Amino acid sequence: MTRIATVLICLASIITLGACSKKNTDTFYQSGILYCSESAPVNFNPQLDTSATTSDATAHQLYDRLLDFDAETGRIVPSLASSWRVSDDGLTYTFQLRKDVAFHTTEYFTPNRTFNADDVLFSINRWRQPSHPFHDVSGGRYPYFESLGIADNVAAVNRVNGYRVEIQLKERDSSFLANLATDFSVMLSKEYADHLMAQGDPERIDHYPIGTGPYKFESYRKDHYIRYRAHDAYWQNATSSQRLIFDITPKSSLRLAKLMTGECDAIAFPAQTELDIIRNRPDLELAEKPGLNVGFWAFNTQRPPFDNPDVRKALAHAIDKNTLLEAVYFDSASRAKSLLPVASWAYQNDAEDTAYNPVLAERLLRDAGIEPGFTMTIWAMPIERSYNPNAAKMAELIQRYLGDVGINVNIVTYDWTTFRRHLREGLHDSVLIGWSADNGDPDNFYRPLLSCGAIPSGTNRAMWCNDRYDALLNQALETEDLAKRKAIYVQVNALLNRELPIVPIAHAYRYQAYRKELKGMQINPYGSIRFGGVTKQL
Repeated sequence: MTRIATVLICLASIITLGACSKKNTDTFYQSGILYCSESAPVNFNPQLDTSATTSDATAHQLYDRLLDFDAETGRIVPSLASSWRVSDDGLTYTFQLRKDVAFHTTEYFTPNRTFNADDVLFSINRWRQPSHPFHDVSGGRYPYFESLGIADNVAAVNRVNGYRVEIQLKERDSSFLANLATDFSVMLSKEYADHLMAQGDPERIDHYPIGTGPYKFESYRKDHYIRYRAHDAYWQNATSSQRLIFDITPKSSLRLAKLMTGECDAIAFPAQTELDIIRNRPDLELAEKPGLNVGFWAFNTQRPPFDNPDVRKALAHAIDKNTLLEAVYFDSASRAKSLLPVASWAYQNDAEDTAYNPVLAERLLRDAGIEPGFTMTIWAMPIERSYNPNAAKMAELIQRYLGDVGINVNIVTYDWTTFRRHLREGLHDSVLIGWSADNGDPDNFYRPLLSCGAIPSGTNRAMWCNDRYDALLNQALETEDLAKRKAIYVQVNALLNRELPIVPIAHAYRYQAYRKELKGMQINPYGSIRFGGVTKQL
């Protein structure tokens, strides 16, 4: 029996049940766009969390940034900043702010003014200054900014006037503008923050959000749904649906069933086994683009014997990447030679890669003093991601490969929140996880994944620190010359191939499945999903 046939049989009963439940809810569902998401957000402020789930629910629905990416070209374009200029020495950035940008009016807050320079200073200084009154609110962790070390390089954020802001850097950073356009660089309301602080309830800023985005927050029931209403005063004047509902549906087959019955208009992370089903349905669309992502196997280099590069190299040679791609991705990904996918301008076609060589793996293990019967753990994500749609299955395959060279493997998983917390605590021997870049700059792969500064933030899953590596990354940001930067990244790739703190496995394609009634839907290669400007034609 084919995979498609099996999936169709499994879906039949789900669809029948879904159709019954739909009869009494047609009016509600037709009033807006329903998106079946895979899990619940950690909070409603992407400054505090790097997970795609949180970003999808917040970054482009509730908020705007100073800058944005054009989804088609990847170029940086104006957003809340209508223009900007950079000083000749590359250290001073001046932003002219857009006027008459309204914040959300909700049941819990009514703004008395529009967006201005005070909101920019508040939003940036919150994550960069430990002394800021809101820095420690909701935990005081800003993993994206911590992983890139941006705060350490910002010398000052100055208010020139009500609609002009100046940011001064200590050292030149050719990726700085791109970082201001990412999902995490959202602009918050200082007026709302002051209101909450006066009430003695500052944490509400991250759970009852106020932004300038195309939708405003209405209600949330954990693990069930999020409801938004259109922000009618949205500055971009983009036509959007009046309602947006995130239907939190962890099971992929149920998300597909809801898409097929019309209970959901779009779904998160369709499984590889479901893609042909979607393609063959006349009422559905499947958008596809190469992804700016990488799925990898990371070793905890602070735990012996994984602190030994020869042990890591042995484990890398013990697995067959091609088999992993065939069994887990079903031709929806390309083999990863390095961290960077082909879509990156710094991609190195002739980068060295690890080949399947169990004989070499056994010799390296033996020379490193690893006896047959050694036991280690592989942590497998409990959720689906485009960069690894089935970490549990991949872990089982790697378990067999390592068994062939005398290594016993215990596979570990938890719920997603606990999983990420324990990873940050360094309780793993190794982990199957990945990264989706937030912009097209190579630094957005190399620095958050493996720099020394990214260890406390939790994005450096290998917990690997190498001074030479960090020096090369910093050197690459000191020039705007792409050829010079690319030459530096060739050195970075060579260093990573020698050290192997992580084994790059795949660069996955990104898919977006939705019903044909949706107009304006597109894949955003540079971050999370966007529903602003998307409409539903009945």
